[in-house]
Amino acid sequence: MKETATSEPTHSAPPPAPGAERYPVLDFANTTLTLPGGQFLELLGSPEAATQWLIDHDLAPTGSKLYEVCAARLRALRDQVRALLASRIDALPAPAGALHAVNDALTRTPVAALLHWDPAQGLHRVQAHPTDQIVDHALAVLAADAADLLTGSDAERLAACDSAPCRRYLLRTHARRHWCSVRCGDRARAARAYARRAQSDR
Repeated sequence: MKETATSEPTHSAPPPAPGAERYPVLDFANTTLTLPGGQFLELLGSPEAATQWLIDHDLAPTGSKLYEVCAARLRALRDQVRALLASRIDALPAPAGALHAVNDALTRTPVAALLHWDPAQGLHRVQAHPTDQIVDHALAVLAADAADLLTGSDAERLAACDSAPCRRYLLRTHARRHWCSVRCGDRARAARAYARRAQSDR
């Protein structure tokens, strides 16, 4: 079955996964969702959706307006953060591109107007565009949160949801099976019950 991508979902997004209240970067990583039936939900799929996500997470002031280039930067960092979370969970080497993306975001927020040169004005200082400042700040905050999570003691509790096809990330609360939401837990239990019935009918 072909996977369908949508940023205007007919499905509602599940509640934040365990751990997202402490690490907003988990919510950020989980802004892309794979749903049953081959559907794919993108919560940063438009400039408006990306703006609202930043506002809802106190990473942009109310009334902000982002453009597609800004939303694309958020999605790009999100994908690299997901790659780092996956490598940590699977005990694999961290992808070099993902490390570079997070480190780049960590150093993007300028503390002063930068020095520029052009033929008309010569040397002059330019403050970053307000929209760029918002996005750079948000990326830096999320990158720092990712770095803290991946290098702290909670990294041992990182997990991906056990309910296929979901691949949301969470912090485990116990050592056994783990799901990102009640909905995923119910789906996993229903799938196991169906498999048992099918086996007994043979």
